[in-house]
Amino acid sequence: MTQDVEMKEQAAPSNSLPSFSPSTLHHLKEIASLIETGAYDREVRRILRAIRLTMALRRKLKASALSAFLNFTLIPGSEALTRLSSYLPKEDEHAMEVDTATSAPEAPAKHSLPEIEIYCYLLVLMFLIDQKKYNEAKACSSASIARLKNINRRTVDVLAARLYFYYSLCYELTGDLAEIRGNLLSLHRIATLRHDELGQETLLNLLLHNYLHYNLYDQAEKLRSKAPRFEAHSNQQFCRYLFYLGKIRTIQLEYTDAKECLLQAARKAPIAALGFRVQCNKWAIIVRLLLGEIPERTVFMQKGMEKALRPYFELTNAVRIGDLELFRSVAEKFSSTFSSDRTHNLIVRLRHNVIRTGLRNISISYS
Repeated sequence: MTQDVEMKEQAAPSNSLPSFSPSTLHHLKEIASLIETGAYDREVRRILRAIRLTMALRRKLKASALSAFLNFTLIPGSEALTRLSSYLPKEDEHAMEVDTATSAPEAPAKHSLPEIEIYCYLLVLMFLIDQKKYNEAKACSSASIARLKNINRRTVDVLAARLYFYYSLCYELTGDLAEIRGNLLSLHRIATLRHDELGQETLLNLLLHNYLHYNLYDQAEKLRSKAPRFEAHSNQQFCRYLFYLGKIRTIQLEYTDAKECLLQAARKAPIAALGFRVQCNKWAIIVRLLLGEIPERTVFMQKGMEKALRPYFELTNAVRIGDLELFRSVAEKFSSTFSSDRTHNLIVRLRHNVIRTGLRNISISYS
């Protein structure tokens, strides 16, 4: 299966940030204040807004700003501060002074809130992944999950769902995805007992992805059928669920249900999640061909998808005209692409459709 793709958030409105472009550290402090207010008032929407602002700020994160932010928010000498600081590279002192200059007049505001601590874990984890320091990211994600197991607060659930995703992503990037399957099942059980609905949805999708990554379709279907009903509290998680369900239905030869799930997932996915929508369209094209349908040309001409869908366009053309030799040459030409998309076995099934179409064309020409 292809690597799990992060669905990007829509960028926060420009009026949500000051126009004079203050430092990254200043923005992080504002976000921490927003999380603190949401935690005290028990307003999850404030935590959600804080995450959206963080995603808009993600590319600007630097080790110096993160280190200054950790020192500003976490209690000196605390286990969290010591551990998180150890994951950050040491930069030159001049860069540190530039980032911390704006905070010099302020008195450090030390927080003991679990929401702030988990947010710090999330920031460091995203930074390590972006810097491609996957081993450090894996250690950081494992530490954050161990800490999450001891926190039972609904205002933490939104942050926890993000950490669950990056936890799985870190192990996938290092090729150790199978190691955490038991831990994900345990976390899903804990989320169910705590009535953490967003956590349940996120963990169920991560488990389905884990099983499908190793082609364990039967186990994935058993888990899906026995898990609590998917209520779709998050549009992104619902899209992922539809995508995984569509893949399971395709392997089970239930092409009509698979087509509906895959097309719905592509339609509901955020516009920014281009990679995810491309994967949905690739599988939907194959399923439609297996059903005897020929996708419209507009499907292959969607903005930003033309190059990625080119192999499937040529495959569709071979199926449409019933040319077995052309079908074979296209399958060989793009074999590496089909293998990486995990659609190669489905394309083998298409051979019968090509032969059937060819015989139909011969019959029509003779009649």
